[in-house]
Amino acid sequence: MSVYIGNLSHEIEDEDIRQVFLMYGVVRRILVSTNQKSGEKRGFAVVEMETDTEEVAAINGLRGNEWMGYSLKVNRAKTVVDVA
Repeated sequence: MSVYIGNLSHEIEDEDIRQVFLMYGVVRRILVSTNQKSGEKRGFAVVEMETDTEEVAAINGLRGNEWMGYSLKVNRAKTVVDVA
């Protein structure tokens, strides 16, 4: 399963997310949602990590924390989807 991370700054970059999630384990993939027409970020992403244990640690460690001025919403993603 993957991790949904919402309420992100629209200025966020993949590398910003990668650096934070690396504290909890190996990051396999990051999908930052963007508007298909404008290319603007939509404020959420899906992060796939190496193991379920790492995902749970990231969820517990990040849920509700403030990052870049926003209170994060972090949960298990229901499905891995193309968020672009």
